[in-house]
Amino acid sequence: MPRPRKRFGQHWLTSDRILQNILLAAELTSGDRVLEIGPGTGRLTRLLVQTAAVVAVEVDRDLCRALRKQFQAAPQFALIEHDILTLNNEAIATPFGAPNKVVANIPYYITGPILERLLGTIEQPAAVNYQSLVLLVQQEVADRICATPGSRAFGALSARLQYLAQCELVCPVPPSAFSPPPKVESAVIRLRPRPFPLTADDPGHLGQLLKQGFATKRKMLRNNLKGHFDRDRLLEAMAEIGASPQARAEDLTVEQWVRLSNDCAGEVRE
Repeated sequence: MPRPRKRFGQHWLTSDRILQNILLAAELTSGDRVLEIGPGTGRLTRLLVQTAAVVAVEVDRDLCRALRKQFQAAPQFALIEHDILTLNNEAIATPFGAPNKVVANIPYYITGPILERLLGTIEQPAAVNYQSLVLLVQQEVADRICATPGSRAFGALSARLQYLAQCELVCPVPPSAFSPPPKVESAVIRLRPRPFPLTADDPGHLGQLLKQGFATKRKMLRNNLKGHFDRDRLLEAMAEIGASPQARAEDLTVEQWVRLSNDCAGEVRE
């Protein structure tokens, strides 16, 4: 097993149980085309190529050399030596066509940029609409992404990603599942991109509203937004969506955030 490189945030997943959980969550069929980010030593890749075509993107030159040798006889495998954050979609689409699913044990230090690359933002959703993303991430991030409204973990990240995708926790992953063990707990999540049932009239306004609303989580929402909206109009809009005047940002559901954004669109104070 190659020595992990700290600068790439490498920790090799060695647990067969977790690997199988990832494979089950991906729900692969023979017609699927999988984008695997950071295949590392190829342990998960070997399972993926048994069913689907796999395009793997790996930035580590030495790992790429070993992966090419390991999978040289696998017709359903293609390797791209590149940084996923700077790779264009056209390059990823070859040679099997555009990937429709993503499976990735992503480096924790670039989780945010990778999520934005795969899902886009509220203001500009990603051009590629994947059926599902199965990602191994830090437990704290997984908890925030999959948090329910009203919980302490629910924040702007929760609302943004849940607007873009259905988010669910697959399973927790202990440090002992890796070599070397990371210093944090991990988790597998599954994201299913889809249009949110209630569309934001002005996605940019919704994004701005979430940023302002969650700026200070301990404050009531009306106080976080008082410098940006007329107070009486804001309280009226909150009542219309069924939110208490004492509500904090985390108390609103994503649907309520969208409705609030739509009701108050164009009323932001400069």
